[in-house]
Amino acid sequence: MIVTVARVSDLDRFMEVFEGIGAEKRREHRCRSARVYLDPDDEHRVWSVFDWDPADYEGFLADPGIPEIARALGLEGAPVHVDAATELDA
Repeated sequence: MIVTVARVSDLDRFMEVFEGIGAEKRREHRCRSARVYLDPDDEHRVWSVFDWDPADYEGFLADPGIPEIARALGLEGAPVHVDAATELDA
């Protein structure tokens, strides 16, 4: 799993791009699923959780089309990657 946190200028615009051209690009790089969680303490912060192999994710980040998609998402800065403190089976 890949988890990122980002601030967005306009949530509706972010969701439209995330569910549209963002989803197409993620599928191209073999992302299996993606979820967006809204931060209850900040209406401009979103948590994105991706079911993605790390190598495929790195290929996604290296894709030359990503900067344009990031601009369209209305990100207020680069997403921050969140590392898991632990991982359990149950």
